[in-house]
Amino acid sequence: MSPIDIGMISVLAIIVLIYLGVYIPIALTTVSFVAIWLMRDNFDLAMNLLKIAVGDSAMEYTFATVPLFTFMGLIVSKAGLGSDIYEVMSSGFRRVKGGIGMATVGANAAFAAVTGSSIASASVFAKVSVPQMMSNGYNPRFAVGVVAGSSVLGMIIPPSAMLIIYSFVAEQSVGDMFLAGVFPGLLLAFAYIVAIWGMGRFFPNFVGGRCADDYEFMPWAEIASKLLPTLGLITVVLGGIYTGWLTPVEAGATGALVGLVIAMLRRSMSLNAFWQTLIETGHITATILFLITAASIYSRMLGLAGVPNELGDILENSQVGFVQLMVIYVIMMLFLGTLLDTASIILIVVPLFLPLIEPMGLSLIWFGIITVVGAEIGLLTPPLGISCFVIKATLDDDRISLKDVFMGSLPFAGVMLVVLILLISFPEISLAILK
Repeated sequence: MSPIDIGMISVLAIIVLIYLGVYIPIALTTVSFVAIWLMRDNFDLAMNLLKIAVGDSAMEYTFATVPLFTFMGLIVSKAGLGSDIYEVMSSGFRRVKGGIGMATVGANAAFAAVTGSSIASASVFAKVSVPQMMSNGYNPRFAVGVVAGSSVLGMIIPPSAMLIIYSFVAEQSVGDMFLAGVFPGLLLAFAYIVAIWGMGRFFPNFVGGRCADDYEFMPWAEIASKLLPTLGLITVVLGGIYTGWLTPVEAGATGALVGLVIAMLRRSMSLNAFWQTLIETGHITATILFLITAASIYSRMLGLAGVPNELGDILENSQVGFVQLMVIYVIMMLFLGTLLDTASIILIVVPLFLPLIEPMGLSLIWFGIITVVGAEIGLLTPPLGISCFVIKATLDDDRISLKDVFMGSLPFAGVMLVVLILLISFPEISLAILK
């Protein structure tokens, strides 16, 4: 077999192995290692490339953003900031049809800016928001759908783990990726709120619920006490990066320190909880490092096989333009989203398409936002739908089935697709803050 044949077969083998349940980095590393060995018939070369991939990943300075932002997200989650944000948002929207759903979206957007994790958002708001909505007569499918849909904001609004992973794979600035994620994340949150308003207006039975006309707004002093810690943390992290006063690594360290101070002042963390947070941070960091290392050896294998160049020649000979390329890319991500998680999709498709995007003169920062948003749709689609599984497991309520979660999140997956089309059509939405 030619190197091209081996390279193409290896990509299919990786997808099959991951679908069969093999741990993602193991599948990427093993298949890539064997492919290089077969292509060059040189075991030592394959081993040396593996060593280089491990060394490059572990010694990358910007990799320090991963443990720092992970620690910050875990700390503020345990400090109860998510519940505080939800209470304030709920107070403001309760008199509107579907208002608690809108409050959940707003709270998720704010919470995402200090955690960067869709799974954390899904877990927190499944416990906080769903019981509130059901007690107010909301349709259970709508209640879990709102939480599932808005939880994906954690992977788009910075600091996002997926944006960090993409920045390593595409060799882009983590800070630029964070800033580029701000407007798309806010646009998606706004689109969700508009969609909820439309559902309440035209499909009231799907939404359910009742408006609380006699509900008293929260006093301004209480609003300030609940929101200031979160707003302060967001200002320190994103403001520091935007003004250039802090690098992403320094912003992560500062945010982690501020988050720890908030948790201590609120007395929401014991020494044992702090130790468990450190351990969990280590586990998540090791997992992401393993993913990045696997992606590095995978990219080298594709380069040796000449797969990206072959794909480029095929597209050039078939005269595929920008629109057709984006259609192919989005369809591929939507398909893979039904089988794989977001990180896997990024690691598999980005190295294949980067050599096709660069010659077109397109921004790789913009392409990263498109990739993350497109891959995130997979969090809401069966059979994988990680956010949906997390919500079901967190609720542990016999009245809500896994089918209810998937059906409830379907309209929000549709909204994400519309926003993705807008982001592709108008790249300035993602790049405006960088100009």
